Amino acid sequence: MVPARSTKPPPAKPTPAKAPPPRAYCSGTYADAFEALSKAAVARDALPDSQFTYCLRNTATYECLSYAPDGTVRRTKKQATSHGTAFGYRRQGQETLLLTNQHVAEYVAVTDEERLVSGVPAGCKRVSDELRLVENERDSFAGDDILLTRVVADPSLDVAVVKAKAALNVMPWKVGRSASLKERNVVEVRGFPLGAFRATTQGRVTTVFDRDSFRDWDHDDFVIDAQLSTGNSGSPVLAVSCATGEYELVGLFHADYSRGNSLNVVVHVDEAKELITTLKRPARPADEPALTPQARRRLTEEVQAAGHLFFALGATPGEVHTRPDGAHVYSLFAREFPARGWPVLVLEDLDASAEGGFGRLGRVWFGNARGLKERAVDELEPQERLAVERSLEGMRRAALLSVSYRKAVVRAASSREGADELSRLERQLRRLSGQLREPAATVAEQSERLGPGTAEEASAEARPFDVPRAEEDAPPAASETGTAAP
Repeated sequence: MVPARSTKPPPAKPTPAKAPPPRAYCSGTYADAFEALSKAAVARDALPDSQFTYCLRNTATYECLSYAPDGTVRRTKKQATSHGTAFGYRRQGQETLLLTNQHVAEYVAVTDEERLVSGVPAGCKRVSDELRLVENERDSFAGDDILLTRVVADPSLDVAVVKAKAALNVMPWKVGRSASLKERNVVEVRGFPLGAFRATTQGRVTTVFDRDSFRDWDHDDFVIDAQLSTGNSGSPVLAVSCATGEYELVGLFHADYSRGNSLNVVVHVDEAKELITTLKRPARPADEPALTPQARRRLTEEVQAAGHLFFALGATPGEVHTRPDGAHVYSLFAREFPARGWPVLVLEDLDASAEGGFGRLGRVWFGNARGLKERAVDELEPQERLAVERSLEGMRRAALLSVSYRKAVVRAASSREGADELSRLERQLRRLSGQLREPAATVAEQSERLGPGTAEEASAEARPFDVPRAEEDAPPAASETGTAAP
């Protein structure tokens, strides 16, 4: 008898689970999970030359002034060192361009209560600095360090480009479009936390827009929840493209929230594209008032109506008056004003509107507790004259912004547009003040040397406000100072 054939079907062979397509992790341009990375991208990232981030060491020397018991000026030097992250993004022959934060690449020119440097008192001036690529913060061997030079920086954006005279690894990924980010998109940050070691940190986008107007900053950020720390500043922030499955650069990490737990802000790469492509700081026409004849007339009218106008260059107060002959007289005071109530610098800004300009530098006085001493512009050393001209440039713009600000305070209470305008002007004033701290500090230092000495006759402080007599020699024409503020 033939046995009956079994009707039970043979067991099915197990089939491996298929990986979901990348689109399963995508709801827009960028992915919500790292599984969207292509195999090619993963393999590319494992190659030896895939490391394109570097530890940047910034070393600066500050000169600090103080007074000895006999009244002489003491000069002491203080050293400062910090570490951050830079990454290569373009090769030019045997040179490499790297991207980082401006606050990583450059210490403040002059320290003050708001911009302190660790180990350096307020009121000290940076006299030298040096940028190097090192292994990490513990690297004490200088033989293989790579020196860097600054190419361009935008303090309001907190982005800087530096250059190494070496062919370094550069980012193998394209620059993306940060405007296409969405909440919950995954991001990867590569940098040097604490300057201690190279690290990769992952997180998600928590919000795609955050306006950053802290101190001199004025740009758009997005916020991520990656665990980051000091030393990560300047790190590239990468997202995963849903179209290609590859990484794309979408921003630079530059700060965290002091009261936030794992809330870190990233500069939108869209705002930095022009700078990193052209190596020029983008024009921001609304940042500073134009020095035109019309602007001078407006300033003259406002100052005449008020009698005088106060403004500030950093922590240094200033004042402007008008004279019957159309000249503006600017006074710059010491940081210790009003305790030290005398001006350290007084400038004539002569009317040049007939020639289509704003003004030209006239007579110059340096002051101290003994009074004022007039100094011929042509007899000043080049650096002394440059500081004077930069101070005049800054005082013109600060006075014009102060006029606009006074008017905006009135409008701010009546409309949303007025409040927004007031906020914008406040940011502009902070930025301009930050840019002018260095020339203001230089002029204050010069006043001790160029002001009247103990055996010299001093001019009365009212002298600059007197219209020169016709028989007096006309002040020598100074070079036009209509260039952009430093």
